[in-house]
Amino acid sequence: MLLESRMSDRRKTLPLLAIVAGLVVAGLIGWGFWRASRSAPEVFQGQMEAKETDIAAKIPGRIAEVLVREGDRIAAGAPILRMASPEVDAKLAQATAAQQAAQAVAKKAEAGARPQEIEMARMQWQRAETAAELARKSFDRVEGLARDGLVAAQKRDEAEANWKASRDAAVAARAQYDLARQGARGEDRAAAEAQARQVAGVVAEAQAAKAETELRSPVAGEVAKVLARAGELVPQGVAAVTVVDLADQWVVLNVREDRLSRFAVGQEFDARLPALGPQSATARFKVTYSAPLPDFATWRATRAGAGFDVRTFEVRARPLQPIAGARPGMSVLVD
Repeated sequence: MLLESRMSDRRKTLPLLAIVAGLVVAGLIGWGFWRASRSAPEVFQGQMEAKETDIAAKIPGRIAEVLVREGDRIAAGAPILRMASPEVDAKLAQATAAQQAAQAVAKKAEAGARPQEIEMARMQWQRAETAAELARKSFDRVEGLARDGLVAAQKRDEAEANWKASRDAAVAARAQYDLARQGARGEDRAAAEAQARQVAGVVAEAQAAKAETELRSPVAGEVAKVLARAGELVPQGVAAVTVVDLADQWVVLNVREDRLSRFAVGQEFDARLPALGPQSATARFKVTYSAPLPDFATWRATRAGAGFDVRTFEVRARPLQPIAGARPGMSVLVD
């Protein structure tokens, strides 16, 4: 009797379990259809970028020493590499010598004649004055004799010509003496000073070229790339080192224009960086730039029988607060 009772209870329980299992399966199928009917959440993916500075040499030369490595943190003005340039050294030596010569000429023009030269000019003038006075007295005697008829008129004329010549020679000697005392003319001094300034400019140019043989970073940041090696020739204007400023980062998103209203300039949105781990907090960004890309996105009709090409825009947004650990190239997801 007891066995028959248990078998009867089992017959009654099996249909009930079958009904429950069927309800569970039907519920799962319904839930699956409901999930499938819902549209998947749209996710925009971009990447972080940072300000990069390509540092190039202004003069060509051979690299003597590279002072930084990739990953180094450097400050503005830090030396990056040194170059050896014999041509710059030679130009600097030539310019320095020319400057010394120009300065000597300018000093000579400013100082004027030496004291010995001035004294010689004074003595020449006095001698000419004495000779002119003697010639005048001789002429006076000859003229008196000529009036008395004791000397021929020819002799008188010769004495007069000698006196006038001596007088003019004395005037010329006085002019030479005055010129020696006054020194060089103002125009000559100005020309010598201008020449000295011109050569000083050449020296400054050579010194500037010499300073460029030690390449320094104009910005602070992290060394991202070192493209130069010791012993290589660096052409003028070719980047040798790239420095990235991690304090100046932004995210770049490619957004289709029918979704662009969410990323208008000035709007803010939240995004996350998977590379920083699940524990990283969501960062807040603000759109600062928006412009169409040169290529068209996949054509998509907006309604039956008509449509337009949906363009893609490049959107840039900067974080409102610095993101610890963020680096260029990291993916950024916007739900």
